[in-house]
Amino acid sequence: MTTHRSHALTIARLSGPLIANNLATAGMMAADTIMAGRLGPVDLAAVAMGSNYFYLFYVIGMGLLMALTPSIAQACGAGRPDEVGAYFRQGLWLALTVSTIVVVGLLLARVGLSLTGAEPEVLDLAAGYCLALVAGAPAMMAFLALRMSSDGIGWTRPAMYTALIALVANVVGNYIFMYGKFGVPAMGAIGCGVATSLTQWLIFIILWVYVSRHGKYRAFRPLARFEKPDAARLRELLRLGLPFAGSLLAEVSLFSVAALMLGALGASVIAAHAIAINYAAVMFMIPLSLSAATTIHTGFLVGAGNRAEARRAGWSGIAICAGFMLCSAVVILLARDQIVSLYTADASVAALATALLLYAAVFQVADGTQVGVAGALRGFKEARIPFLISVSAYWLIGFPLAWYLGFPVGTGAPGVWIGLTLGLFAAAALLTWRWLAIGRADHII
Repeated sequence: MTTHRSHALTIARLSGPLIANNLATAGMMAADTIMAGRLGPVDLAAVAMGSNYFYLFYVIGMGLLMALTPSIAQACGAGRPDEVGAYFRQGLWLALTVSTIVVVGLLLARVGLSLTGAEPEVLDLAAGYCLALVAGAPAMMAFLALRMSSDGIGWTRPAMYTALIALVANVVGNYIFMYGKFGVPAMGAIGCGVATSLTQWLIFIILWVYVSRHGKYRAFRPLARFEKPDAARLRELLRLGLPFAGSLLAEVSLFSVAALMLGALGASVIAAHAIAINYAAVMFMIPLSLSAATTIHTGFLVGAGNRAEARRAGWSGIAICAGFMLCSAVVILLARDQIVSLYTADASVAALATALLLYAAVFQVADGTQVGVAGALRGFKEARIPFLISVSAYWLIGFPLAWYLGFPVGTGAPGVWIGLTLGLFAAAALLTWRWLAIGRADHII
């Protein structure tokens, strides 16, 4: 128990700044949703649809760049500082490549969103919101590369600093560009995308300067010199990052496609779904941070050659993630009416959103478990089988059930949410099975 307490404390220490980062990021999402909601159901639906579409491409980039964290953590644990610096530099080349994928996806937003059958007014605003994000995509990916690399050395504070700056900048930007202040024309939902792009460039520049000058990075000299793309190291990152991205995309795309499916049911249903999923996403930021800290801690121990302690650390991280989400589920059950009232005064939207939060309370327990296990597995650089598990759980179980219960059965949004919940429970069970298999083995299968 002393060992597990020690690991839990280390994970908590590493995750503190990451929690602040993720809560601030979720705060940006909540601010976008709340500020768009003040403009009416159409703008709220447009921001919800546009952000769900954008997020499909964002997680591809984020998943690929997540390979940097365990790679750097293991290099640190093994005492190879030159290798750490090389990962920093190659991560930026990877980010540049990834940003082209994101840009192309955003430029095709109108085509992708038109498949939802959404109302033309909502579709126009959602496509415009995505186009406004194009300008910030390169900065967004480069920022993530530096942040993931910094996390890998166990220095997670920059994530907190930049996220807090981003939260303030984003809210101010929304106020100016969405509502039309200080002589700027009111852009509504499109202004939300403009504010996000400007914010991404701001925090990338800040983090670049920080990494260049702070003493924590001196031993690694990450930005001290220019380095051409290293094909071997980039292939190594891609071998790890592609399954990471695939696992993330399998889960996120399920929720995004669910939102897009509900688009045909009208702006009120989209708005209610956006409220419920937004609150659930805010709460998810805590175990997501703990999961990232678990990856760093277990990766360092694996790199140091102490696999037994790495497995104990993994169990500690899993327990903390699941335990927090159990507490969050209780909060939803007790205060769901008050939660919804923060987002909307529309009675029909509020009634459906309150009902959907009940499903969120159930799936959060499974969500906390699966994200904790995923973080522990990433610390071992275990990627291929978790990817296959994620695809199976979310798209062979979750999606068919969500579609069938929501539309052929005719239950609408509640049926879709039941399918999402069952997919998450399947993922949690199968990933836990994989973690147990690694615990019984002395090597990655």
